[in-house]
Amino acid sequence: MKHSQTLAATAALAAIAFILPEIAMASGEEVVSILEGAPKPSRGDYPVIAGISARTIAWSLAQMHLFLAAFVLAVPLFAISTEMMGVITKDDRYDTMSREFMKITMAAYSLTALVGGGLLLALLVFYPHLMGYMIKVFRGQMLIYAALFGLESITLYIYFYSWDALRRGNRKWFHMSIGLVLNTVGLTLMFVANAWTSFMMSPSGVDAAGAITGTVWEATRNPLWNPLNLHRFLANIAYGGAIVGGYAAYMFLAEKRAEAKAHYDWMGYTSNFIAIIGFLPLPFAGYWLMAEIYAYSQQMGITAMGGILAWLFIIQAVLIGTIMLAANYYLWSGLMRTDRGAEYAKYVKYIAVVIVGGFLVWVTPHSLVLTPSELQVLGGTNHKVLGPLGIMPAKNTAVNLMLVMTFLSFQMFYRSSRVATVSWAKQGNMVIIALYVIGIANIVGAGIYGYFTPTVYKVGASVPQVTTTLMIIVASVVIDVLMLRGAKTEKVHWGRMSERSQYALFVLPVAFTWLMGLMGYIRSSLRTNWHIYTIMKDNSSEAYIPTIGEAGNTITAITLGFMAIMVFVFWLSRLGATKQSEPKQEASS
Repeated sequence: MKHSQTLAATAALAAIAFILPEIAMASGEEVVSILEGAPKPSRGDYPVIAGISARTIAWSLAQMHLFLAAFVLAVPLFAISTEMMGVITKDDRYDTMSREFMKITMAAYSLTALVGGGLLLALLVFYPHLMGYMIKVFRGQMLIYAALFGLESITLYIYFYSWDALRRGNRKWFHMSIGLVLNTVGLTLMFVANAWTSFMMSPSGVDAAGAITGTVWEATRNPLWNPLNLHRFLANIAYGGAIVGGYAAYMFLAEKRAEAKAHYDWMGYTSNFIAIIGFLPLPFAGYWLMAEIYAYSQQMGITAMGGILAWLFIIQAVLIGTIMLAANYYLWSGLMRTDRGAEYAKYVKYIAVVIVGGFLVWVTPHSLVLTPSELQVLGGTNHKVLGPLGIMPAKNTAVNLMLVMTFLSFQMFYRSSRVATVSWAKQGNMVIIALYVIGIANIVGAGIYGYFTPTVYKVGASVPQVTTTLMIIVASVVIDVLMLRGAKTEKVHWGRMSERSQYALFVLPVAFTWLMGLMGYIRSSLRTNWHIYTIMKDNSSEAYIPTIGEAGNTITAITLGFMAIMVFVFWLSRLGATKQSEPKQEASS
């Protein structure tokens, strides 16, 4: 692990080494230079090195760093949560699983630092004017970021390597306090980096020419900062859970011992649960982010949802539908772990119909790309029957129903291992059924209302749908917790899962990774030919939105590269856990 420490330290020192001269230069300048506004680099001001595409290099490194950083920041969050569960329940399985979560993080941390250092170098080499301006706007905040990175490295290593020494008694609380510091620093790092990203889309603290007129805090707290913070926080939870679930599936398939398979089956179930918990509210956070983008700039919103990027949301729907189908299939397969699972398996086909139907509605476009002959036969770009399924009332209805059914799949497995013993169990079940029936009717009704209300109110019509979905989930959880307190528990046969089910856990990280790459491309493309929207124009030779084909090839290559890295990390973790056989003693003569 000394190599990891060296890489982490190297990246932090590189950041300081590159930033310090710029900070010193900025602090020594006259105030008038700050008021000159953003730089206006010409085509010749962008370095060209051997014909290399600067944008592709920066894009690939930035996306790879985001993948790794999302994983490294998210895993400690639910590692400390499961560690706390171990303390509360006095079940050592949670503690063992938490440590294994962190073991994977340690293997990936050095790669995160290495790619981050490469990204910083690429940005400074290929986009010196942009980086110089960003350093002036955020001043000493970048030094604070480097210091936080060093602090995160220290707390990460202390948290992991002190695990066994602080595992028992009151020392466990001290160990979790270290984990709390680690997660606080990690989240702060994410929030600071989000400020730089969101500033490039919605600059604040500067005037129309880019001259600095406000404080660093004003630049940080720009209109898109908080929506992006929430969206990335939830996405990181879901993404980290999906990656760890893939690791559990890898170990489940690789292990031959029944007890090891049982452990990794339980780990896979827990990871899938974490991914679903992070994923369920994620569409709503994305909806808020897009609403704020519209509020800040209608042009950016139209570019995303009604312009050249609109068809990418069909691809997004395919990927999200894939995630939901894979997650639900894994939950349905989990019913075979319990003896009472067959009682609930008969409802799977009905849930599948709703999820597949919602998926088909979600991928239905409003306008079709047609040849002239097809356009003449159809009589327009909108299909007379399916066209209405392409607008937001139908899609909001579909996604909310899919989320409700996904939660129901989890609830069925949870119920299959518990038999309620309270006297009001029958009434409680009737209340939950009523919640689902009335809630689904309300979601569908609000969707139908969205067709007839004026356009300005269509967005508002989706609010009752979101509220209803959350009420179904929260109320069902509360009733289940109260009703199943002291319930008779049925044995869960961990490890009694088909190998086929484990491939669903592999699908989740692949689909999540591709989806994150796609949405990153969309978000960055909203700036069109601006480095910093309306403030600093991109005058390089690549100042255009990449075509969908070019973007698809680049995102796919990055996704495959990241998944190859993850498989290597999984293999490395398994290799580190392999015990060598004891050397044979020679027979004494």
